[in-house]
Amino acid sequence: MHPSNSVAAASHPDPYPYYRQLLAGPALDFDADLRLWIASRADVIQEVFDNPHCLVRPLAEPVPLAIAGGDAGSVFARLIRMNDGAAHAGPKRAIGQALAGMDLAAVADKTRRLAAMLEERHALADGAALTRWLFDLPTCVMADLLGVGRAELPLVAQWVAAFVRCLSPFLTPQQLAEADAAARSLNRRFSELVRVGAAVPGTLLGEVCRQAAKTGWDGQEGIVANVIGLLSQTHEATAGLIGNCIVALLGQPGLEQRLRAEPGLAEALVREVARFDPPVQNTRRFVAQATSVAGVALQPGDAVLLLLAAAGRDARVHAQPDAFVLERSDCPLPGFGHGRHACPGRSLAFVIATAAIRYLLQRPVSLGQAELGWGYRPSANARLPEFFNAGLEGRS
Repeated sequence: MHPSNSVAAASHPDPYPYYRQLLAGPALDFDADLRLWIASRADVIQEVFDNPHCLVRPLAEPVPLAIAGGDAGSVFARLIRMNDGAAHAGPKRAIGQALAGMDLAAVADKTRRLAAMLEERHALADGAALTRWLFDLPTCVMADLLGVGRAELPLVAQWVAAFVRCLSPFLTPQQLAEADAAARSLNRRFSELVRVGAAVPGTLLGEVCRQAAKTGWDGQEGIVANVIGLLSQTHEATAGLIGNCIVALLGQPGLEQRLRAEPGLAEALVREVARFDPPVQNTRRFVAQATSVAGVALQPGDAVLLLLAAAGRDARVHAQPDAFVLERSDCPLPGFGHGRHACPGRSLAFVIATAAIRYLLQRPVSLGQAELGWGYRPSANARLPEFFNAGLEGRS
């Protein structure tokens, strides 16, 4: 059964036949129920990304109304990935340069060590523990890179998980209160790290501060907010990438056995999953001035849903788009954005996910399709698997 609409597709058990149907339809189609234009083709999505009149937030609502005025909303308002315009060019360059200068081999080693530390904490004895592990791991790696002490990592991971929930359309009043409290705690901790001098060369936070000084970006509140942004992106997107790799290992015949025999293929696995079943399924753009996309006139206030996961299955770009092919040559990965909003952390996410999968494959107990089942966390844009013991009643 198809998902009910393009938003529900993100957490549907298998949205890809539905995406395939959309790819065969109009280049840009209007969904009257969602009040969204729907773009599924890779070329149309790139056209929207490149259109200067299509912004990441509506002009009349720079911060979602549900969180505006609170601590979580204050962080959101300063996120460079949620803003457009020349004023944000320097901060974007500072974050990008800091991430580009990272020693990725050291990140992989750090990921392996933290994977072992978290396995001691979570035991990985069942699906629920595996789910906690895969969400905590990338968050702890990023926090460690930023200069957070090992003893603090679990607490920071809890704060990040609570903060991220404020971005969900399914937010409850209690979750909003928890997100505001988490935002205050994260703001306080990273402001302290900057003030006491922990932000020095050798940590990612130090490099962000150094690059910020070079670009003239001197607002501490903005720097701290975007550090929190790095943590929140890592918490969901990289965890989803790891989780969808596990789903591929469980669901693709013979794949787990092949990877155990050839662990060097783990990076190819991560890259193909990022195309075949990406963690970020869609994103939105909001029309600020009258413009056109794919020959369709768009008016101020219109919104376009970009189905990034559908573009990853676009036969105009990818040969055998519905086949899982580890040997696939380098190809576009729409889930990591494009142009001025391309994700600067793509390489970092790939390294963390690759190291995590290699760690799991070194464990003596097979992941075992008969042992684990999975569903997807409710989300309007992300595909985030949650695992459970298939032999148990309900989820553990």
